[in-house]
Amino acid sequence: MTLWMVRAGARGEREDFALQNNVVVIGWEELPDLSDVTSRDELDALCREIYPELKPNTVTNWVGQLWAFRERISVGDLVVLPLKTQSAIAIGEVVGPYAYNPEFPPDATHHRRVKWLRTDLPRSALDQDLLYSLGAFLTVCQIQRNNAEQRIRAVLRGERLVPLNKTTGDGNEDPPVDEEALLDIPQYAKDQIRTYIGQKFKGHELSRLVTALLKAQGYQTQMAPPGADGGVDIIAGQGPLGFDPPRLCVQVKSSDAVTDVKPIRELRGVLQHFGADQGLFVGWGGFTQPAQREARQFFFQVRLWDAGDLVDMVLRHYDALPDDLRAELPLQRIWTLVLDE
Repeated sequence: MTLWMVRAGARGEREDFALQNNVVVIGWEELPDLSDVTSRDELDALCREIYPELKPNTVTNWVGQLWAFRERISVGDLVVLPLKTQSAIAIGEVVGPYAYNPEFPPDATHHRRVKWLRTDLPRSALDQDLLYSLGAFLTVCQIQRNNAEQRIRAVLRGERLVPLNKTTGDGNEDPPVDEEALLDIPQYAKDQIRTYIGQKFKGHELSRLVTALLKAQGYQTQMAPPGADGGVDIIAGQGPLGFDPPRLCVQVKSSDAVTDVKPIRELRGVLQHFGADQGLFVGWGGFTQPAQREARQFFFQVRLWDAGDLVDMVLRHYDALPDDLRAELPLQRIWTLVLDE
């Protein structure tokens, strides 16, 4: 059995469809049904016919990914889907062969059936070397370094993740993708920052960071002391004294545990008690699908921040954070070239 990464769009545009319909999908909507393609050479010729404007290296790259999805992925293999719409990873088991369904959305016609085993695994649950491999900037990629499959299966069993010795492929298939050369650098940088924040700002310290971010956005804040907080860690309001709307109640959970819907409802329940207009729930470990549905239903009343959202807010407001906090969280802005291929 093998571990594969299959993305769902550069911006996660196919994520909801994949999760709701128990499939992994790859785009390439211009290509017809590949069921009758019997060889990699035949697939190569088809791609060069459909995409005559592409550079030869690009066609070769695409053919490698398409052939892996069409032929090399097997029933029983694990597939990971790094989510773009939340700081989490979905993991599934392949249960069907390649298939083509013209009734699906155009960018999801090429698909394989999967049984999703987890759809809300926090990125913080994986070691940095695994996240590095999952940062390969490809749609389809085999992940085989450092006993990745065994370690992912251990996570699924609820076991403690322990880095293992590096392994290589069996030599019978294409060599592993050069992931360093194709790394999603922004995601890799965010993962590094997320890991550092998770280590540096544990427990009540994460509330201090969230408080600073709210102050950077013009809020007057009051943070509860460590210990019992009555369901609210921070209260915040606009205006010189914090009396003006929107008035917020904020709950902060710094553990890696995934937050279910119950705490979200409890936060909504205390808003009136504090005279607040809206609630913000910061869950470092992410949120279950029911919790996310609850937040969508009460869009104008409650917001959710997971670890990825918090990192985004840090990057957006870093210059407005106090000097002592920036000293604890040293970041530097750099420019890097973004290539098309």
